[in-house]
Amino acid sequence: LIHRRFSETKSNQSNSLLSLWKIEAFCMSKTLITLVFAAIITRRARGFLLPKGTSFSLFGQRGKQPKTAVFMSSSTPSLSNPMDQFGLPTPLLLGSASFTRKLILKEMGVKYKIVVRPIDEKGIGDREKDEPSDLVLRLGTAKMNHLVNEIKAGRCDDDLPDASHKNYIVLTGDQVVTCNGKILEKPESVDEARSFVSAYGTHPPSTVGSCILTHLETGIQVSGVDTATIHFQSDIGAAASLIDDLLADDAPVLSCAGGLMVEHPLVKKYIVRIDGTEDSVMGLSKDLVLRLMEELAKKIAHR
Repeated sequence: LIHRRFSETKSNQSNSLLSLWKIEAFCMSKTLITLVFAAIITRRARGFLLPKGTSFSLFGQRGKQPKTAVFMSSSTPSLSNPMDQFGLPTPLLLGSASFTRKLILKEMGVKYKIVVRPIDEKGIGDREKDEPSDLVLRLGTAKMNHLVNEIKAGRCDDDLPDASHKNYIVLTGDQVVTCNGKILEKPESVDEARSFVSAYGTHPPSTVGSCILTHLETGIQVSGVDTATIHFQSDIGAAASLIDDLLADDAPVLSCAGGLMVEHPLVKKYIVRIDGTEDSVMGLSKDLVLRLMEELAKKIAHR
């Protein structure tokens, strides 16, 4: 009898210990799963993970997502909206559908609403004679003037956060690529894309981008231009298969000016350095935007 009761007690203790172990293991599993999901959500909120089905090209164009994973530069996003810091009204009205510009503004902490009214860009400026900086300013200003007129005429009311007032800041811009003194358009063929790339090893291409900010209520406008130059290895011109490899990876070679994407792994390995910032290369200089916001705020305050 004593032996049987001792055995029952020992068995009960073992079962209790096993139950406690199972409970602890279950709690640890739930905690681990929670931490993993929290990390994923946090990284998405900080802009480190790209939304599914999206990509961006070197020159701020919207493109088809390549098979190879492509990531934005992992600069830390601003904790606060710089427009609040400068006392400017929010949200910003973004007159551009460029995915890269949206991503850059998100990294900066800028709240925005997209309001786009396209214009005929081909009929503006002379790409053979105009200085690139003058051309992008002219194009960006033309986009701004057209969008402002559309808003004032009430033809954008459905796109505005609140159409009852016009106390908004509007942003437009433009960008071109230059190489060896020429402005490069989107390549019209694979052969032309190869021709562009063949010159990059000896003639580093540059991106020239404009940014225009307008206070809709007062009409006060500021603008500026930022340039970045990409230095490639000299042998990139001899890499005859590069364009073919990019096309095989579904990179939007024919839909972006200059034909290359610096953020693509196949292209990155040829980059020696970038004189300027990666966000400027990708379509919108953060430094330029902040500088113009500060300038605009001062002009509005002293009007």
